[in-house]
Amino acid sequence: MTRKHVVALCGPSSWNYLILLDHLPEPVAHMQFARRSWQTVGGTSAGKALHLADLGVSVRLCSPLGEDDEASRVHYALATAGVTVEEIWSEHTERHVNLMTDDGERVSLYVSVPSTPTPKGLRTAEAAVATADVAVIDLSELGALLLESGEVQRTPLWVDLHDYDGSSTFHEPFLRAAHAVFMNDDRTADPWELLSSCLERGPRLAVCTRGADGAIAMEADGTRHEVSAMPAEVVDTNGAGDAFMAGFLASTLHGAAVADALTLAAAQARIAIESMHMHPVLGGTYSPWSSISRVVSSANP
Repeated sequence: MTRKHVVALCGPSSWNYLILLDHLPEPVAHMQFARRSWQTVGGTSAGKALHLADLGVSVRLCSPLGEDDEASRVHYALATAGVTVEEIWSEHTERHVNLMTDDGERVSLYVSVPSTPTPKGLRTAEAAVATADVAVIDLSELGALLLESGEVQRTPLWVDLHDYDGSSTFHEPFLRAAHAVFMNDDRTADPWELLSSCLERGPRLAVCTRGADGAIAMEADGTRHEVSAMPAEVVDTNGAGDAFMAGFLASTLHGAAVADALTLAAAQARIAIESMHMHPVLGGTYSPWSSISRVVSSANP
């Protein structure tokens, strides 16, 4: 039997309250009616974990969660989807209220944020990374502290830079530690130049998603690749970038070349786009795979 590849993800999970509006609120006192609202799992690391598990990868997610009802909901949803959750102690679970429109406009209100990870929590994450084939270190305080320790850099690191502008000092250590980096084109007028500048600082591969315009990738030797976006019935674009990166990573682990991985990644992004959740499994469209027991690995800081 072929061994499953193991990926460790270190970064945010959250419990989100999503509210769909006809238009975003004006900055004046008024009343406005929601078209629809729902609660679901959020967080960039949780999104990647869900899609990697869907693609048959063994996933260990290290994420700050509190001792509260929201943490139990997040843990249950992820574990039911086949994700091994290593909880990093936090005073509160991260929570957002997202105001959204059909055009993709979004305002995210952070209701609570995680505590600074404790030394015990960092050791939990380091141990997960040490036994993984690949680690995804997401932008977060947890990720920054892991990179500072240096213990995680024995494992190939993949990093999602999100809306990187090419010069952010916060992103710099993540970029320089990475084997592969992913980003979107929200803050660049020249995505090819952005990818080239990233590769000059160490990564072997750089990928940029471009929404409806598809995605591009550049290898360290300058080889360029492009893929069109998959036709989709857009329900919610939240988590599309996480799904894309997960699809690319899973494909690469199974031996796909960059061009093929881009195509498979675009197909995985469509799954997120056509769901009101980061992955349809959160909406109950898939049957649960296992019973759940929650273990807080770093409950005592």
